[in-house]
Amino acid sequence: MNKPLTKKRSLVFFLVPNFSMLPFSAAIETLRIANRMLGYEAYTWRLASSDGEKVLSSSGIALEVNSSLADERKFLGGENRPSMVLVCSGIYVEDFNNKSVNAWLREVYNRGVAVGSLCTGAHVLASAGLLTGKRCAIHWENLPGFSESFPQVDVYADLYEIDSNIYTCAGGTASLDMMLNLIDQDFGENLVNRVCEQALTDRVRGPHDRQRLPLRARLGVQNAKVLSIIELMEANLAEPLSLLEIAEGADLSRRQIERLFRQEMGRSPARYYLEIRLDRARHLLIQSSMPVVEVAVACGFVSASHFSKCYRELYNRSPQQERADRKRRCKWRGKDRHKDQSKGGAIRPFSFCL
Repeated sequence: MNKPLTKKRSLVFFLVPNFSMLPFSAAIETLRIANRMLGYEAYTWRLASSDGEKVLSSSGIALEVNSSLADERKFLGGENRPSMVLVCSGIYVEDFNNKSVNAWLREVYNRGVAVGSLCTGAHVLASAGLLTGKRCAIHWENLPGFSESFPQVDVYADLYEIDSNIYTCAGGTASLDMMLNLIDQDFGENLVNRVCEQALTDRVRGPHDRQRLPLRARLGVQNAKVLSIIELMEANLAEPLSLLEIAEGADLSRRQIERLFRQEMGRSPARYYLEIRLDRARHLLIQSSMPVVEVAVACGFVSASHFSKCYRELYNRSPQQERADRKRRCKWRGKDRHKDQSKGGAIRPFSFCL
């Protein structure tokens, strides 16, 4: 039985510089379609930023907002109080460190307002101290750096997580799935199905559906033994297993594993293992401020010099150069945002109409 068609939710989408447009627009469009199917505005929303100025997305599109942090603080005590606040972010979220935003998010949560995030927004919630001991979801690409930065948070490569009054999703189209869950809570399965038909999506994914393609599809490998060995390697990056331990776990001889990897992966198992450890290291260098030596340890290297040598051989640059390039990109994005704001040229805010 459907729930009464009287539920109303007001949401605040707080935009962090370089936020991702796909999860943001997917979330809002899902709610817009629900309103259209219902015939009235069961869901309303507004956009906010720390200073009330427009925010540049990672795609270079700037959006005007409806309110500032100061406005939102005032709204908490009046009729404009939201029922949910969602932090929308994307690349370079590690460089967003705003104590005022953190304090506001804690105040919002302590006043009983649901708090959530899209894409990498869990990083902002964790910085505010709201995810300690909580389950959360974040994009798989950001998971290694997030885990190292916030070891007290239970983070998963799920599509989305709901832990008490905290909603987090991994980004991309996962925000559509999280919004469908919200709609199901409010109005039931019938409306969810109607929204799915309008959005041309043929199923509702559950929170624990995988983010990434299965290894078989991602790597184009069919051999079950090779896939199981790769899964074993990916689960043991900080403390790499020896080839003997891998052979015992796979119930194969070392020679058999060597031959299988040459045939299926075009390289030795040791080389492949090294490459996935270096791939994790690259994500940590790009997405976190961890010292290079700590990155090396987190990826199973016994010394920084050996790590640097292996990294340079694979990527033709040192870990220090990778980190310096990241800082230059961040500085460029900051200048670009300032330049964009100085041009003026208002972009109309989102409409609230059906």
